[in-house]
Amino acid sequence: MAPLSNPRVKLNLRVLPFVVALLVITELLWAERAWMILLVALASIWLLDFLWARALKRGLAFQRELRYDWAHVGDELEERFTLTNSAWAPALWVEILDHSNLPDYGASVATGVESHAETAWRLRHICTRRGIFNIGPTTLRTGTPFNLYTLTFELDARSALMVMPSILSLPGIEVAPGGRAHEGKRRASSLERTVNASGLREYVPGDSFKTIHWRTVAHHDELFVRTFDSTPAGDWWIWLDLDENVQAGSGEDSTVEHAVLLAASFAARGLGDGRAVGLGVNARAPLWLAPRAGEAQRLEILRALATVEAGTSSLAALLKPGHPALYRNQSVIVITPAVEGAWLDAVLPLLSSGATPTILLLDRATYGGTGNADRVLALLTEWNIAHELITRDVIELSRAPAPRQGHWEWTVGATGRAIARSTPREQEWRTLL
Repeated sequence: MAPLSNPRVKLNLRVLPFVVALLVITELLWAERAWMILLVALASIWLLDFLWARALKRGLAFQRELRYDWAHVGDELEERFTLTNSAWAPALWVEILDHSNLPDYGASVATGVESHAETAWRLRHICTRRGIFNIGPTTLRTGTPFNLYTLTFELDARSALMVMPSILSLPGIEVAPGGRAHEGKRRASSLERTVNASGLREYVPGDSFKTIHWRTVAHHDELFVRTFDSTPAGDWWIWLDLDENVQAGSGEDSTVEHAVLLAASFAARGLGDGRAVGLGVNARAPLWLAPRAGEAQRLEILRALATVEAGTSSLAALLKPGHPALYRNQSVIVITPAVEGAWLDAVLPLLSSGATPTILLLDRATYGGTGNADRVLALLTEWNIAHELITRDVIELSRAPAPRQGHWEWTVGATGRAIARSTPREQEWRTLL
């Protein structure tokens, strides 16, 4: 624990030096016992507070420790504070002002610490909003017994905390499987793709350079990659509609936030089943992640969803740029609150490309918005496209019943239930100050 340094020391009674000087002159010109007593008392108080402030300046040390550097919405964040005083003078009061921008994070406290002692406390906070937040900086203020001096320590150290969307258990909502029956099953024990290439397709961002077929590239002057027999049919593409013109509700109780929860939950489910999962979002900063499998992809998707904001691009514009080969034998999950169905014309080509779409339609009316989904639902039923109308209550009832502490590792079972693989008690404290 490092001592605090470079404090700003303020003399609160600025006229004090002039008063003392005036008393000295008065005593020299008109020697009186009263002036001497007043001078000695005032000078003694000033000296005591000066020495007290000097001791605190050298003797105070402060430490902040954060157990986690990322969490899910609903997790319990834990922080530990330690204030140490190695000086001969006690810190009768210490005001700690926290400047973190984590919503509703109340780390500011008032305390004190005896001489040659330390005081420690912990703060627990439930993360309620996704995003990237700063823990810190911190300001410490303390003073002397007669309040002649105030010491202010500005501590610039801060730590970034990423709060990712929580994972919902939605066993009643199924995704239509892509591909033909028994095609391209993944071997559970296979850690790498086999060398048996089954075909070629155009390169898309995120594909491994190891799979590029250079002979085809030389003939067509475009990048092509090999597809493999061990690549499972029915990998998932998740398209998340964050067009701000079709959203309803506000804050955490909005179609934007609930759509993000759905995207995170289905990404976790697909990756937990061993599939490759890709993500596209028409956010303020458009997001496009190529399908991949594994834990690294799960973290990348959740981190991306932690910061997405509603944009102005439509869902139809999001779906159209995709090359047909991109979706062949894959499940395409479309999450949207656009009940008017202007995006339907962009979904139909997915069927001809060999994709199997599943439409998750958020019912805007249950969020206080307008619009009727009956027409879109009837068309989806007529075209034999799998779909679900998801109301606000479905999301609320699927939330975790109790907060989880800190950084959890999750997997999703066959029923869609989220199962913890490791608990946050395995995490170590990380020093912020």
